[in-house]
Amino acid sequence: MTETKKSFVPTRKTIELYSPQYFLTCTLGGILACGPTHAGVTPLDLVKCRSQVKPDLYRGILDGWRTILKTEGFGGIWVGLGPTFVGYSMQGAGKYGLYEFFKYYYGNLVGENNAYKHRTVLALAASGTAEFVADVLLCPMESIKVRMQTSYPPYAKSFGEGFNKLKTNEGLRGFYKGLVPLWSRQIPYTCMKFATFEKTVELIYSTFLSKPKSEYNKFQQLLVSFTAGYTSGILVALVSHPADVIVSRMNAVSDIPGQKKMTMVDIAKDLGLKGVWRGLGTRVLMIGTLTSFQWLIYDTFKVYMGLPTTGGAAKQIK
Repeated sequence: MTETKKSFVPTRKTIELYSPQYFLTCTLGGILACGPTHAGVTPLDLVKCRSQVKPDLYRGILDGWRTILKTEGFGGIWVGLGPTFVGYSMQGAGKYGLYEFFKYYYGNLVGENNAYKHRTVLALAASGTAEFVADVLLCPMESIKVRMQTSYPPYAKSFGEGFNKLKTNEGLRGFYKGLVPLWSRQIPYTCMKFATFEKTVELIYSTFLSKPKSEYNKFQQLLVSFTAGYTSGILVALVSHPADVIVSRMNAVSDIPGQKKMTMVDIAKDLGLKGVWRGLGTRVLMIGTLTSFQWLIYDTFKVYMGLPTTGGAAKQIK
């Protein structure tokens, strides 16, 4: 008697493109892409933020880590891990999920031909709108993180202590005081991140590779995502760095007794042209690495769920 062999591999239901399940999947992919990656570079972010506020504190990244390990122990280089993970997980959900939604929504508004013709403008509009919302989710956690990483003596020893202290001392305004500077940093950052990624993917397939995207296997397509991600990461670091320095400085000075409340313009004038570019090398390294792995994780998750990777050759984009 012959038995029919049954497959133990579950059959995954196909997700319809641009369905609610599709956008939900992209949202989950954004959480996986942003939360763990930002949390993983906390030691680098810590030295960057402290160097932006006090330029003479460390001679470089390695000196910063050595100094922190010596004076604060191993846990010292992970200051701000909790709010970083929570905040950027929430931001990733809004950034990626809403980007896919608004790109589809705006594309329908202008029509298929115009959406293709002006695809870069469409990517800029969709990513900017998505980041506007995502920053509202991120801002409370970013306020806690920056205070914990830049204040002397330490603002708080734990995420919970920092949250309660900020809520008690400053209320809701304290959580969102840095929202406008955050928008000024993150919206250009995200617009550049998504538009340059899509354009770089398009150029790789149409210029450097000889076959259509569909003829390459998923691993090869993911290598394209990683390469395009690192390229876009370098560009977004350059675009968003001055605002990043201002955000760090604004949150750092907020708790100094008798400190005059400084606006973005006041801080920019105080820092000067040289000051707003302080720590650029560290940020390029951090953001380039972050962005490349975020796109890799995001597109890998999409492939796992049976969806196509992001972007394609010009003739394939609708």
